[in-house]
Amino acid sequence: MKLFCLLTLAATTAYAQVTIGGPEYRLEKVGAAPADVAPSVAALLAKDGHRALTAAGKPSFEIWLRAEAPKGAPSGEENASFNTIPQGTLMAVVNFPAKWADRRGQTIKPGVYTLRYSLFPINGDHQGVAPQRDFFLLSPATDDSDGAATPNFAALVAMSVKATGTPHPGVFSIWKPEPDEFKAGFHKEGEHDWVLSAKIGDLPVSVILIGQADH
Repeated sequence: MKLFCLLTLAATTAYAQVTIGGPEYRLEKVGAAPADVAPSVAALLAKDGHRALTAAGKPSFEIWLRAEAPKGAPSGEENASFNTIPQGTLMAVVNFPAKWADRRGQTIKPGVYTLRYSLFPINGDHQGVAPQRDFFLLSPATDDSDGAATPNFAALVAMSVKATGTPHPGVFSIWKPEPDEFKAGFHKEGEHDWVLSAKIGDLPVSVILIGQADH
């Protein structure tokens, strides 16, 4: 499944190589999330994360997913891949070791950020962005210390624009791969996009972490 959306992505302990992503990136295991992540956030994360390295061995990003899949009542929302994940739920933490540019060309400063789940509203502004409305929104970890919080869409956007410094939030395209399509690892889709496919508990998730928008 190919999606065209808005953002890209981006420790300490020893790690081991677990997956080859291709000629441009490789994925390695990394230990616990950075110590400056709020305790209530860190408590929700898997004990190991993923680090992407360039072909030259330079760290590109690190990501720690939730240990268990969040569950809620079906939302009944249209075009939602994950209709039982409540709006604003914490899903991951990411670290950019260097300045980052998203798929829209927005600059993200080095640092640690949270990723929370959201659905874009049906108002015509995002028509054609992706087949589904599910996304992760990026926020500075220093401003996001409550792992149990579930901010509404407006509040989450207000948090996210602090990461980009623009009126537009930092957004990662996500979807739930079909069982026969799921293959854990880091792989390239299309001309520009690199996708991490992994499981949050028993929930398979694919997210575009590196890429370039075609529009």
